[in-house]
This record gives sequence, structure tokens and C-alpha cells, in this order.
Amino acid sequence: MKTLVIGTGGREHALALALSLDPVVSEVHAAPGNPGIGAFATLHDVDPMDGPAVAALATEIGADLVVVGPEAPLVAGVADAVTAAGIACFGPSQAAARLEGSKAFSKGVMAAAGVPTAGSRTCITPHEVADALDAFGAPYVVKDDALAAGKGVVVTNDRTEALAHAADCDTVVVEEFLDGPEFSIFVVCDGTVGRPLLPAQDFKRIFDGGLGPNTGGMGSYAPLAWLPDGTVETVMTQVVEPTLAEMRRLGAPFVGCLYVGLALTSAGPKVIEFNCRFGDPDVQPVLALLTSPLGSLLAAAAAGDLASVPEPTFADGAAVSVVLASAGYPESSSKGDVISGAGAADGVHDVDVIHAGTAIVAAPEEGDPRHRHLVTAGGRVLSVRAVGYDVADARSRAYAAADLISFEGLQRRSDIAAEPLGVVEGAASRG
Repeated sequence: MKTLVIGTGGREHALALALSLDPVVSEVHAAPGNPGIGAFATLHDVDPMDGPAVAALATEIGADLVVVGPEAPLVAGVADAVTAAGIACFGPSQAAARLEGSKAFSKGVMAAAGVPTAGSRTCITPHEVADALDAFGAPYVVKDDALAAGKGVVVTNDRTEALAHAADCDTVVVEEFLDGPEFSIFVVCDGTVGRPLLPAQDFKRIFDGGLGPNTGGMGSYAPLAWLPDGTVETVMTQVVEPTLAEMRRLGAPFVGCLYVGLALTSAGPKVIEFNCRFGDPDVQPVLALLTSPLGSLLAAAAAGDLASVPEPTFADGAAVSVVLASAGYPESSSKGDVISGAGAADGVHDVDVIHAGTAIVAAPEEGDPRHRHLVTAGGRVLSVRAVGYDVADARSRAYAAADLISFEGLQRRSDIAAEPLGVVEGAASRG
């Protein structure tokens, strides 16, 4: 099976790497990919937002399966263009991707499906926002209705800050705050059947202790030993199955990864948000522990035939990913800073260095025009992912390998997967 992964980030690197380890996958291609993916796959300079160009590339290389990684191309309808060309695509249609593309639409689906979630109001005017803030009280949760790369939410006790965030958005969803640890479940869906992967937890704030502004994610780990037995089954029954049924009723069956972000409240798990793709970095440790073939699973979902493949299986032990971010992130990012030590870290046993925001540039000052540097090219630059006997062991391995990497202005949290922080870091922090 020839596969084509669409996207540039850490999620796409982790997906492409897992596909490359599947015995039924003969070739892995990526568009446009990144230097890390280029170490084991063929890269193509194609705009991931250009549906016809992606479909043309898939046709040209004879791809059997296209996997669209990021949310923006899915919301733009890239999966529709691929399927129209007669090629199997793992990723929802533009209509189904509204589950992430519009927070208001997503809350409407949850309400119709009876999904346990936070109370909310969709607001357009400042007066509507003010009334909603007063109705729900502090902590205030204000979410941009549109895509915001995981950074469109403000959770604050400061009413002025909440109002200011709303003023910067066209439409917002104001929600009640869900108190309790948050976690993610990724469900591979074929429109009717869902197959859950291991639950994971990521850390959204930039600073230790869950402080500072939201980011796209500064680290993650799996599995979650603190999650009560039966939680996944509860989420499948109360959340995923009714949501898939409601999407079919709307004429937009959901084929792809339904990312369910949840808070474990005193009343049980409640949905914080839906996304229409695998999360990054929280899918990274999940894929590190996956022992069943990823390509076969995603291909069956794309074909509407998940019932024909076994449930995914996972190794014992644990995995932890630690994100290394550039100077200025998340407000901005420093680009062009030379990265050293990535190769050494990647060579450590049971460690993978996942590329997210990197580039390779010529280094003429070295005297040889063929000499090149790996440099920063985005906010989240690399993730260091390690597998261990348990969370503490994986965490120790990840940080030891991360210590080998350096670049100007490097930012990282020192408390990823450190208990009890891993349990209690606040819910409703996503966007």
C-alpha cells in the first residue's frame, strides 16, 4: 500500500513514521512534509491547502491511501477533492470537519446527540458576551468559534480579559468551566463504527505548573493510570456513538479521527471539544505504543469497513513527548536558529525526535556548499518522544535525550507527565 501524508508538523511526522513501520505499507510519501519525515519518506512540494493539487499528486504517485493530518485542509475540503478523484482518504469531508471548524456547530451536534458537555452560549455582540459571562461566572471560558491552531481559548478569572478576547473574535462560544483533569481520546471512525486508541493527556500552557498562555501543546503522555476503569467505554457509549449517529442524520457521516477532548468531572467525563484530526503532541505517545498496523486501520476506516479489522493493540509500558519551542512562542516564533544535537538525541535507544517546525538551510560559512544546518522554522520546533517501562521511566528518558538538543531561545516545560501535576492540570484549557 502506498500512502501519502498531508501536512508539515509533528503529528504528520508521527503518523508517517508509524505508517513506515506497517508491513503492508510499501511507500510513504508526504506533502510537503518536513526534514524529519524526509529521512524515511519521499517529500513533495505541494500546498496542503490545495485540494486539486493534493488529488493530482495522489493520482500521480499511485497512492492507495491519503491521510490528511491538519485541521485547516480538512475544513477547506481537501478530503473531498481526494475522494472525488477516486482515492481513499482518511479524513472527514468539509461538511463533517465543521465539528472542529465551528465551535457553535459542534455544540449544536452535542446538544442534539445528548452528549455530556459544558453549558454554553454562542455570542456575536459584546452585550451577549457580557450576559453569558455573568450567567456562567468565573472562571470564564471564551472560545473563538473558528479555527485558531489550539490557541483560540481564554480561561481566566479576569472578566476584562475575557471580554477583550471576545472582542478580537467575530463569533465566540462562552462556556461554563469544567473542573477536573483533562484528557484526550482519539477515535478512528468510518462513519458508523469507531475504534478508540489509548487515552492521552497533553499540557497546553507554556510554563511549568500550567501557567502562562495557551499553546498548541508543550508535551504529552500515555497511558493514563489515573483514569477510572470503564472511562473509554463510557465515552464511546455516551459521546462517540451518538455523535456519529447525529452526523449521519445530518448527511455528513464522519470518516477520520474524532478527537474527543474531555474533562473528568465529579459527574463523570464531559466533552470540552471535538477536533476532526489527531491531536499534536498528544497522539505522539499513543502511536509510539501502537503495536497493530496503522495503515490497515486507517485504510479500513476510509473504506467504511472498520468492522472487518481487529481492535488496535498497544504495548505495555508508557511513552512521553516533550516539546521544544522557539523563542517568543506562543505569541511569535524565532526562525533560522541553528539546532544542534537532534541527531544525537534521535540515536538514543527508545527515543524518537519528532520534527514540527524545522528547516534545512545551506551553511556556506562552513566552506562546503553541500554543508547544511537544521534550523528552527516555527513555534513548536521538535518533540522528544521516549518509550519506557512506565511513565516515570519514559519521562526520564525523554528529558535525558532532550538535554542533548540546543538552539537559541529554546523553551520547554520541565514538568511534563510529572505526577500529581499530570492529573490536576486544569480542564477547559483547549481552544
